[in-house]
Amino acid sequence: MAMVEYTLDGSVAVMTLNSGENRFNPEFLNAVLQVMDEIENETEALTLVVKSAHEKIFSNGIDLEWLIPVVQKNDMQAAKDFFYLLNRLFRRTLTYPMITVAALTGHAFAGGAIWSCAYDFRFMRSDRGYFCFPEVDLGIPFLPGMLGLLRKAIPFYKMEEMHHTAARLTADECEKHHIVTKACHMDTLMDETLAFAKGLTKRREVVREMKARLYRDILHAIDVEDVPYIESEKFNIG
Repeated sequence: MAMVEYTLDGSVAVMTLNSGENRFNPEFLNAVLQVMDEIENETEALTLVVKSAHEKIFSNGIDLEWLIPVVQKNDMQAAKDFFYLLNRLFRRTLTYPMITVAALTGHAFAGGAIWSCAYDFRFMRSDRGYFCFPEVDLGIPFLPGMLGLLRKAIPFYKMEEMHHTAARLTADECEKHHIVTKACHMDTLMDETLAFAKGLTKRREVVREMKARLYRDILHAIDVEDVPYIESEKFNIG
C-alpha cells in the first residue's frame, strides 16, 4: 500500500493518508506533495478531500522520532530543509487550485491540526478524536506562517485559548466554535463530507486566483517572515 494514494468520486479527488499516525517527516511530506501534484496534473477533479486510513488518528504532526536525532546530531541543514518542506505542504494546501476539505477521521494534533487549518473546510468525526495544539507544553513556538493558518480557521478568542493552554477540543466543540463545518459520527463522516464536496465544483483558475488574493498575508508570513526563524536554527527540539 502506498503511503499516500487517491481515488476519484466524480469530480472529487479523495486523498488517503496511509502512514499510520501520518507524522511529518521528509518521506511523508514528499509523498503527499507528489499525490497533490498528480491530482492536479492528471485528473479533472474540482474538489480535494483528504482523510486518514488510521482508525483513531488523522495526523499527529511532526515525527519527533525522526527530527530529534537530526537536531541532536547538529545536522541543522537537514532540520532547516525539513521546515522549508513542511512550509511547502502548508503553502501548497492553502493555495491548491480546488476547494479542499479535510475529513478529520480521528485525532488532529500539533502539526496535523495546523495542516487541517490550511484546508478550506473541515469535517470531524464526533465519536472519537481531539483537536489540539500542544506546542506550549512541548516548548515549541509556532512560526508566523503557522499562526496565520490558525487565525484563518479558528476564531481568535478560541485560537488564543488553545494556543496558551493546549486545550483539547472535541468535534462538537469545534463545530460550536466554527472550526469545523460539521461534527459527524464516523459512520456518516465520509458521506457527509463527500456530499458537501460535490457541491463545490468551482473552476480551478478562479479558485487559484481567489486564494492567492485572499491569503496574501499568510503567504507573506510563510515566504518571508518564517525564513529568519528557520535560518536561526533555534528549533527548541530535543
